[in-house]
Amino acid sequence: MRTIHWLFIVSALLFISGIALVVAAARTAVRQPGTAVEAPAAMTPVASVKQIMRGIVAPSATVVFESVSTTVSAAGIDEKQPRTDEEWAEVGSSAAALVEAGNLLTIGTRAVDRADWVTMSRAMIDAGTAALAAAEAKSAEGILAAGEHINTSCDNCHERYWRQ
Repeated sequence: MRTIHWLFIVSALLFISGIALVVAAARTAVRQPGTAVEAPAAMTPVASVKQIMRGIVAPSATVVFESVSTTVSAAGIDEKQPRTDEEWAEVGSSAAALVEAGNLLTIGTRAVDRADWVTMSRAMIDAGTAALAAAEAKSAEGILAAGEHINTSCDNCHERYWRQ
């Protein structure tokens, strides 16, 4: 009887030790390439803020702004909005680019300061996220509302930081 008791105690201790080792290894393990989760690569920013604005933000914002509109003229009312899945996907891709541009603006030395700059970048990210959700929902009204927030986020930042 004593042998079974000691075997049970040793088995329980080995089981608990095994769990502790697995947990400790999971917390300290650095993921190797090819595993399900890799360690994040070190990023080296390349583009300047001006390049991000000209190459990503301006063209992407233009696609979102011009995707939905109403024009009233003597000839009547012309309402423009994406009609096909491809047109909605283009608006969605541009909205996603605005979100990612907002992320890029906070990386490395691009952030002029860690207060207003990050807050304003976050506002662009939030507005771009709203535009992306509207494009995925195929909501012209949502694009108009998100476009207003995109424009406001751009205006606020340019008022504070614009340098030519």
